[in-house]
Amino acid sequence: MSLTFDPDALRALATLLIDSGLTEIELEEGDRRLRLARTLMQAPAPAPIMVQGGHEAPIPAATSAPAASADAADPARHPGAVKSPMVGVAYLAPEPGAAPFIAIGQTVSAGQTLLLIEAMKTFNQIKAPRAGTITRILITAGQPVEYDEPLVILE
Repeated sequence: MSLTFDPDALRALATLLIDSGLTEIELEEGDRRLRLARTLMQAPAPAPIMVQGGHEAPIPAATSAPAASADAADPARHPGAVKSPMVGVAYLAPEPGAAPFIAIGQTVSAGQTLLLIEAMKTFNQIKAPRAGTITRILITAGQPVEYDEPLVILE
């Protein structure tokens, strides 16, 4: 059994589908049934790249940067990057609701705890390799981190 539909009516239904924000329209008339559906493609939200005063800052729009600022564009190449020594979940405070270990602009001493990484149900202190000032925090509390991922910029 072959069903034919008016192409103009189908276009009108497709337009209604898009304009209304619906993902599906179904019509039934006698023994004829028509279902129009569309799949919404949703772009992933940009991941936060740093925390300032406990707030996430979105990734800035792409711009052309001079080659000299490669360290600024790629935190992993920054000479002051403190990288994760393990895979785990990063925490910025010793417990929920507690003050964070560090903040942007804070001066830290060598060996001072910067954050914790939980791996295999063990909390591992990530300590400052040298004295300096925290200029960027590249992770958020509760964020999974990978081995060698930059966590903090220490200048």
